[in-house]
Amino acid sequence: MSSILSSTSHHVRGNSLAFQNILVVIKQTAFEEYSQLKLRGQAPKALRWSRLEQRFLQHKQCVTDLLEILRQHAVPFSCVNRVELDRQHLSDIDLVISVGGDGTLLSAAHFLDHGTIPLLGINSDPNIRKEDLVVKKKTSDERRSHGALCMCHSFDMKQHLDDVLYGGGRLQVRTRIRCKVKSTFSETLLVPALNDLLLANPSPAAVSRFRMGFMKLRPEGARPSETYGTVTRFGGKPYDVVDSINVWSSGMWVSTGTGSTAAMHAAGGRPMELESRDLQYLIREHMIERQASYTSLDEAPYSPHRVDNGFVRHEEKMHVRWNSQKGRIFIDGSHLTHNLELGDEIMIDNKAPPLKIFAKAYLEDEEERRSLE
Repeated sequence: MSSILSSTSHHVRGNSLAFQNILVVIKQTAFEEYSQLKLRGQAPKALRWSRLEQRFLQHKQCVTDLLEILRQHAVPFSCVNRVELDRQHLSDIDLVISVGGDGTLLSAAHFLDHGTIPLLGINSDPNIRKEDLVVKKKTSDERRSHGALCMCHSFDMKQHLDDVLYGGGRLQVRTRIRCKVKSTFSETLLVPALNDLLLANPSPAAVSRFRMGFMKLRPEGARPSETYGTVTRFGGKPYDVVDSINVWSSGMWVSTGTGSTAAMHAAGGRPMELESRDLQYLIREHMIERQASYTSLDEAPYSPHRVDNGFVRHEEKMHVRWNSQKGRIFIDGSHLTHNLELGDEIMIDNKAPPLKIFAKAYLEDEEERRSLE
């Protein structure tokens, strides 16, 4: 799908539409990407082209069906490929629909940094089969999209879209991560993260060295109250850095409640409520300065700032000083990154504008979350 396509109207229903201008963000499939490489003689030899093409055709059919639904309801819309999405495409838009999987939804969310435009995700290549919906059976084809953040999938989108377009649906507000990076001569605000951040060395085999603590606003001229005597400034305001520890590890995850059952949980973290305003951090393979070992997190004495795994509570700010020569912040996956250098300081909190997102119209997400706890 290339550039912008305009919609055409067929008929109008009696009820008034809840949205006047919709942007459809469409995934570029692996089949399309590898086909371009094949033309240049660069495609991997081991590709299973028939399987990739089958998934491409299913995705393409989902896009065709979606656009037909929008035309039937006479909803003004435009389309853009995920890789071509830019802020100029959001002018006068009051709803964004992503068609692909969680990655496409997260990419679209990065452009909704003001949190004013709602987002609806459609999983065009679900890891279930259409016939399984009749017997409520879920297969486990992990080659296909999980779609945990998507409201619906290609097999049931019509009934749910009909509801949303006229003011229905479960619109939720999700906390996002704000991250600022202060270098020697600049302070950079990164795009909001809906799922998680990973702070790590660019090489997975290298050690990530950093000092982490929590920021406490201090009056001008006051003496430092932290053991290390650290004072920092963000946004022109002075902060003490308290509860600091030096870390030698494989990096650190920081997640929202939305992302707590993804990489965070797989790494040993705890599932959180979707609506939680707290953030969770987990230090990966922390090699020194760690607390006593426990067979489970529940056995450890409660501490809001536990060394390996804890929380950045609402109104708290985490501070990280990067002490390795190189580093990188990965935002909601591998596609969006920010490079770090020795001495860079990082502030992490929950003050990014929250995202309005249409949640799943059924209870599968809650049931899955309970199964992980």
